[in-house]
Amino acid sequence: MYFCTNIKLLRKRKKRTQEVASLALGFSRSTLNSYENGAIANPTVEALINFSNYFKISIDTLLRVDMSKLSDLQLRELELGYDSYVRGTKLRVLATTVDSRNRENIELVPVKAKAGYTAGYNDPEFIRNLPTFQLPFLSHDRKYRTFQISGDSMLPIPDKSFVTAEFVENWMEIKDGNAYIILTHDDGIVFKVVYNHISSNKKLLLKSLNPAYKPYEVKINEVKEVWRFVNYISNEMPDTGLQNPKLSNTVARIQNEMNKIKDLLGVQDVSKE
Repeated sequence: MYFCTNIKLLRKRKKRTQEVASLALGFSRSTLNSYENGAIANPTVEALINFSNYFKISIDTLLRVDMSKLSDLQLRELELGYDSYVRGTKLRVLATTVDSRNRENIELVPVKAKAGYTAGYNDPEFIRNLPTFQLPFLSHDRKYRTFQISGDSMLPIPDKSFVTAEFVENWMEIKDGNAYIILTHDDGIVFKVVYNHISSNKKLLLKSLNPAYKPYEVKINEVKEVWRFVNYISNEMPDTGLQNPKLSNTVARIQNEMNKIKDLLGVQDVSKE
């Protein structure tokens, strides 16, 4: 854990004395000094939140990233709000597996493993126990993972389809209107069309293909992983919607109106021949 060295480094980069910083944090100077020197080994949740808000850096980054090893550019990006949750694996390691030829596997996350993946997405042991395979038409230089989706929110992509997606390292490159697998702590794995609002309000707007589902936003610091849609596999043909009763009624009504117009104009209805 790099908490004590990180908060000291960040305070000095902000050119704040312990007296000034402790006042803003709501601590005494001696308490801040104890945190920075490691005398308080286990900061409270409240303290972690205060430090995260003060430096505008996620708690995960404050605890787990050795900032002394980052370049000045990376530190400036952190201070601007582009922390590990925005930059993806720039500052953390993706748990992955390789085959006997040292090629990246495509791990499969079936529906029954979705809950476990939310907790174990960065656990090498959990990832190692997932089924794996290769797709010869995908690049060996990129990282892919396949997720089995559930529900009808992305129709016409059918329920229980297997969606293969490419790992997104830099979340600033998420493109509006493209489909992505998004992993969050609260919602788990979701497959949505995404709109990138990171620069404006540190959020992603998620939309379903099925208009019955309303769009919603997620805060970027709640996102754990982002995977860009590549393709999907299903044993069902996509529903074109031609059997939708409302659509059928509309078509029938239009046809009826067209026949009336033809009758008025004296045009023969060839469809009845």
